[in-house]
Amino acid sequence: MTFQWTAAATFLYGEIGVLLVLCLPFISPLRWQKIFMIPLWSKMAVFWNKMFLTIIVLLIVLFIDAVREVRKYSAVHVMEKAVNVNANAFDHIQMKLFRSQRNLYISGFSLFLWLVLRRTVTLLTQLAKGMASHAALETQVNDATEAAKKYMSENERLQEALSEKGSDKESSEVTDETLKKEVERLKAELQKTSNALHKANHEVIVVKKQSEGLKREYDHLMKEYERLQKSLNEAENKKEL
Repeated sequence: MTFQWTAAATFLYGEIGVLLVLCLPFISPLRWQKIFMIPLWSKMAVFWNKMFLTIIVLLIVLFIDAVREVRKYSAVHVMEKAVNVNANAFDHIQMKLFRSQRNLYISGFSLFLWLVLRRTVTLLTQLAKGMASHAALETQVNDATEAAKKYMSENERLQEALSEKGSDKESSEVTDETLKKEVERLKAELQKTSNALHKANHEVIVVKKQSEGLKREYDHLMKEYERLQKSLNEAENKKEL
């Protein structure tokens, strides 16, 4: 067996082994999803499509070559059998035909299983996502059910409280008056605080304007000082001369 057909046969055996492992019933799709999310596979996923297409092309080329060899030696086999020539030559042609048929099966099954392998991985990934979504939906439904039960019990409790308050109407009116007074007091304090804040903002603006005026005056004085210092230096230089 030549190198390319040895590689093709090895690839076929590898595909069979991987498919058997993927079809094991005790490994769930969620576990396969975790395995597929390993950083090594994430890095390989970038080149997955290119590698898949490259292997498809190679297997198709090998398959076409095997078909050509089968047709070639089939025709020679028929001719040798019809002519009934040397037995050794006939056995040699028959051996060539057997090898070409073997190569045809190897390349054909390799191509078929490669497509099946890709489809299996895709279905496992989709199934894992579906199972995860189903689990999330079940959790949401359970949470919603618990919340609904909680709201129903809260509603019943409020209805009981309202029915109890119906008998104590006078006390509730007194409570309402007290709450209204408290609200009015808080509004008055809020208004007072708002006025104080407005006054403080106004004072800040005034102080800021005064600060800017002082800064301008300071800059003017510094310029005058520099001018006078320059004049004094020039006068001293003239005296020295």
